[in-house]
Amino acid sequence: MTSLTASHAADLVAALLFILSLAGLSQHHTSRAGVVYGIAGMVLALVATVVVAAQSISAGAVTLIVLAMALGAAIGLWRARRVEMTQMPELIAVLHSFVGLAAVLVGWNSYLEVEAHGADQTRIGDDLLGIHHAEVFIGIFIGAVTFTGSIVAFLKLSARIKSRPLMLPGKNALNIGALAAFVALTVWFTISPNLPLMIAVTVLALALGWHLVASIGGGDMPVVVSMLNSYSGWAAAAAGFLLDNNLLIVTGALVGSSGAYLSYIMCKAMNRSFFSVIAGGFGIEAPSGGDEEQGEHREVRAAEAAEMLAQARSVIITPGYGMAVAQAQHPVAELTRRLRERGVEVRFGVHPVAGRLPGHMNVLLAEAKVPYDIVLEMDEINDDFADTSVVLVIGANDTVNPAATEDPASPIAGMPVLRVWEAEQVIVFKRSMASGYAGVQNPLFFRENSSMLFGDAKQSVEDILSALGTGGRGDTDPSARQATVASH
Repeated sequence: MTSLTASHAADLVAALLFILSLAGLSQHHTSRAGVVYGIAGMVLALVATVVVAAQSISAGAVTLIVLAMALGAAIGLWRARRVEMTQMPELIAVLHSFVGLAAVLVGWNSYLEVEAHGADQTRIGDDLLGIHHAEVFIGIFIGAVTFTGSIVAFLKLSARIKSRPLMLPGKNALNIGALAAFVALTVWFTISPNLPLMIAVTVLALALGWHLVASIGGGDMPVVVSMLNSYSGWAAAAAGFLLDNNLLIVTGALVGSSGAYLSYIMCKAMNRSFFSVIAGGFGIEAPSGGDEEQGEHREVRAAEAAEMLAQARSVIITPGYGMAVAQAQHPVAELTRRLRERGVEVRFGVHPVAGRLPGHMNVLLAEAKVPYDIVLEMDEINDDFADTSVVLVIGANDTVNPAATEDPASPIAGMPVLRVWEAEQVIVFKRSMASGYAGVQNPLFFRENSSMLFGDAKQSVEDILSALGTGGRGDTDPSARQATVASH
């Protein structure tokens, strides 16, 4: 078996491992195996790449490749050990930007190599030169859009810039005009390739990527993260065509198609137009008056919340990004265990876009060892709120906002939300009365059956645990417990 044949076989096995990885990551109980499959596939792909490269380049060049891989692995391990769970969304956005930048560099290198050595010496051939030029142009465009779009997503997710959508005059016309210009430039470049056109498409794509994501509001950012994942996949596939690397093409197509499908599912869950989100919030107006309070709110202390929970027959916890920021998942898991020991039915209601990226809350709860069978999706639990004694809203805001169903003028109108306000009592854990990530005020805070528990979510839950430890449920009968809950 030649080294080239062995490389093709390794690529095929790696591609199968990547497919198994995606399948494993789709379920909680198989996610660890999915990660292992992904790691094994990537190691195999890297080894095969180095082995093949060693057949055609100098030993010094191979050494540089190995050193670059070692440096990248060291940086990756360092960041993986230091990054907090709350920083995962912005870390993912940064990683997407690296893929986009790599695609841009590969495109430029491929163009300059052909210009320097000619088509024949680069194994392209004159008959395929036009296709190669189109591949270069499209690959650079996708990569540059991914690069700046991911940078803006990182800045929004890390709160370095405001999450509200950028509303430039004629923003939709700007996006459409940029796409039309790209098509025209691609045709021109295919017919007559030259350096100024390469510079023009790079600048155009960088600007478009920045504007697309800047024009999308915070409420849609989880979809944006997923969509940028898809863009990075297509950028990798484009680079694979330029490098004649079948594994990179297959892997990029897997990431691109799965990311696009996940984005579509999330848009359906949010009742959002898939096209409008990926087109930079096409037709979406910016929210206004998000911080204006809409009534009087009521406050509750940890001891009072503990009494309500101790007397409850059923509790639903709806987590959000605030739980991640406070790193409250472990005290929440302990509260869950303590209440279940007292005979209280405890479940979790997780919105499809809770947090800053798909599955954010599920990962946190799994990390804290919360049983999978009590973590339910929105559609599975929404009808049960009306028969629930107490709902704990821990760090969630936009995903429990009744304005989505009751106010047609709201920027989040039509988005399916967790109907927590239908419960007997709602306790909202927040640091302040500020609006959520989408910049929209929440009328839930001013409902008669809602109480605000202000402070750090982790500390608040720990205070409730302390109060439960000194109180005790006693032999209170169900009717008495219900009366106690209603009195609050």
